[in-house]
Amino acid sequence: MSDLCTPTFADLAARLGFSCDTAGGLVEFRSPFGLENWTLPVLEITVIVGAVLALVYAITRWRRHNDPTNLVLWFGAIAYLLIIEPPLYFPGAFGISEYVDTMFAHNVFTVDFLWGRLPLYIIAIYPMMATVAFEIVRMLGVFRRYGVLIGAVCVGFVHHAFYEIFDHLGPQLRWWEWTLDHPMNQPFFDSVPLPSVVVFAALWPMSLAFCVQLFVGRHVDDGRTFTGIEILWRTVVVGILASIGTAVLPMPATIGGSVSGSTTVAGVIYAAELVVLSVVAIAVLVRQWSTIRRNPVDVTYSNPLILRYAAVYLAVMTVLWVTALPAYFGAVDGLTADGDPVGSLWYTIVCLVIACLSIAAAGTATRRASLLSTSVDANAGSRDAQRTPR
Repeated sequence: MSDLCTPTFADLAARLGFSCDTAGGLVEFRSPFGLENWTLPVLEITVIVGAVLALVYAITRWRRHNDPTNLVLWFGAIAYLLIIEPPLYFPGAFGISEYVDTMFAHNVFTVDFLWGRLPLYIIAIYPMMATVAFEIVRMLGVFRRYGVLIGAVCVGFVHHAFYEIFDHLGPQLRWWEWTLDHPMNQPFFDSVPLPSVVVFAALWPMSLAFCVQLFVGRHVDDGRTFTGIEILWRTVVVGILASIGTAVLPMPATIGGSVSGSTTVAGVIYAAELVVLSVVAIAVLVRQWSTIRRNPVDVTYSNPLILRYAAVYLAVMTVLWVTALPAYFGAVDGLTADGDPVGSLWYTIVCLVIACLSIAAAGTATRRASLLSTSVDANAGSRDAQRTPR
């Protein structure tokens, strides 16, 4: 689709090792052995498996417990992607090329859509990672105790930790390439635009979680059931409102940067927003975990499947990071010997620790609830046995 192959995208594609003039069609399949490097199919498999598991769990949860929360979360994330991503790939087709140039380009993977713009794993990573973050917060009972807004803040924080481990590694392994001089990518935090670190890692999942819990989750907690039509329209509304929220939440940084004409000012405001979100989330999550340790009866929901997958995801990302370290430490002025930009190792380690602690906290809550349930069942059985006439 050469008419949509803008000079910026063509340059990014060339740096990634493919030509946008020959990048498939609506759908294209490639051999996993012919990709840029071996990490690409590993990433694909890891993310797609997680998305499938999350979808299977969502359907099962709806059918067995009349709880469509996870289903709305999953498809709400897809709806959000379909609203946000295509204009970024084809600004000319959407009539915004005068205002927005190509911000980034994904490398080509085993399965791609939209003329090499949208890998299947990118479609999968939205619902996968949103589900992991949402479920960890839900298992800790944050929504139930602190409400929709604070719960959404915590989802944004947990999602940020999981996402940035991946975000700071991608450019070095040529999973994607950023447009370095694009004003909407400024300022950069090592190889990652700070707006991506804040908006796409924390604020969009916060917006999505808020809408899902507001329109579905809190009603399910109150015992309400939904028809298929109700689930459908609420999912669409969630996707639309989450997209609007993603534009509204970073507004202070957008306005600050526009008024001052300085990307530094915008960066400071972005960082301040992330700090505020993190401080609130850490305080709430630590307090709620402490409460659950003292009183396990507060735990009413668990999802061991997603916790196990989250642990596998972190293990895979850790292995990929370890294999990238030789080139990372050999980098000069932020570039490896092959010319690939490196991310922030210290920030990745902090995010890895937070992600591991989040899984451990949710796992502890789940185990304590299970032990309590077993104890209650055993005591009830003992009392029944004592009442049974001999």
